[in-house]
Amino acid sequence: MSEGARFTDLLRQAQQANDSMLCVGLDPEPGKFPGAWRGDAARIFDFCAAIVDATKDLVCAFKPQIAYFAAQRAEDQLERLIGHIHRTAPDVPVILDAKRGDIGATAEQYAREAFERYRADALTLSPFMGFDSIEPYLRYADKGLILLCRTSNPGGSDLQAQALAGGDMLYEHIARLAAGPWNAGGQLGLVVGATYPQEIARVRALAPTLPLLIPGIGAQGGDAEATVRAGWREGGPIIVSSSRAILYASAGEDFAAAAARVADATRRQLNAARGVN
Repeated sequence: MSEGARFTDLLRQAQQANDSMLCVGLDPEPGKFPGAWRGDAARIFDFCAAIVDATKDLVCAFKPQIAYFAAQRAEDQLERLIGHIHRTAPDVPVILDAKRGDIGATAEQYAREAFERYRADALTLSPFMGFDSIEPYLRYADKGLILLCRTSNPGGSDLQAQALAGGDMLYEHIARLAAGPWNAGGQLGLVVGATYPQEIARVRALAPTLPLLIPGIGAQGGDAEATVRAGWREGGPIIVSSSRAILYASAGEDFAAAAARVADATRRQLNAARGVN
């Protein structure tokens, strides 16, 4: 990863170089590790690094989920892992999935954690507390900030699908803000779930050029082809994330090779949906 490279530039380069819209989510669960590693949290780095090494030529991004590391007291392994990705796959961006959301000095500390301690290229954020909760992260001008917009979980509708006084649903209002006044530096993207392809299409219409991080295919049941048709546009990148279906494709010693096979099949499926073999 070159110093100062913008997240959007890294993403575009990785998508072109690897012919991929696929992001592998790194959600390590020691209880699902293969063989003698099963249940051993000290092997989190080894497991994730093996997945990275096997799939780095097939993806446009990696997305470690911070809770899976912190719950195992494995933050040091997360630091090592992101360093490993930067060394072995320098053109593949790292999206730290932390969904932070706070204001003022606290947000400044979260930004330091993500971008100085972990050296992530992008971070997921909750926009619920408004622009001043986003602003401290924007000071890192080369970093991407991906705002929760229309999430894949059923309970997302409790708030995101509520109509506002002006007629927009809340998720539509977030998309308008992210594509407009909040995005002066061109750093923002949006999280939209693969389980809601009609909403993906609506978000894309409101934010035609923003990167869309789309979790929910694979184990969560989102349809890969519908996701691509709804979200991909020339000049409007999508980052389609799959975690468990790839990480745990095999419980045997061939787990990394199995992960690569599933990742490649998923990559090809996504490409086929936009007419690329």
